Amino acid sequence: MNALQQNELLEIDEIESQEQTQFEITDLDSLNWAFRKLSALKSKEKEIKQLANVERDRIDQWEKSELSTIENSTSFFEGLIQRYHAKQLAEDPKVKTISTPYGKSKTRKSKEAPEKANEDELLEYVLENEMLDFIKNSVKWSDFKKTLKIVEISGEKIVVDENGQLVKGVTVKPESISYSVEV
Repeated sequence: MNALQQNELLEIDEIESQEQTQFEITDLDSLNWAFRKLSALKSKEKEIKQLANVERDRIDQWEKSELSTIENSTSFFEGLIQRYHAKQLAEDPKVKTISTPYGKSKTRKSKEAPEKANEDELLEYVLENEMLDFIKNSVKWSDFKKTLKIVEISGEKIVVDENGQLVKGVTVKPESISYSVEV
């Protein structure tokens, strides 16, 4: 905003403070005067919005910075809790939940299960073996998975179908334990 526009804004304040005077546009000069006031107001509005956007950006950057240190600290403490719980679980497999007045550490054990490794190979396998009940536009994985078995051959775990045939495109997801922390 330039100095002329600043003066226009001062004049607006004076006019608005004189409530008894009702301004009316009566000719080209008064129309031009109103446009100058409007131009000054629009310029001021633009300045305010630009400043607000700059401040929003600064606040967003500040927020990211502050939250990043908190997230790092949170990860650190969750890691400590997880390691402690893993030790307790190793000593006593029944210690699935550790509870304190300020939070809980929980474990969930998932069994080994067939896992899709290659959708194309799996689809090819199902088509070759005429297992059309398991085909939609793709393999009905949840239904098909229920018919699969994990077997160990020569120390290696593989997935076979109900006929004992090796199923291409499927691997064995190893057994795992997941941890969660609640506060």
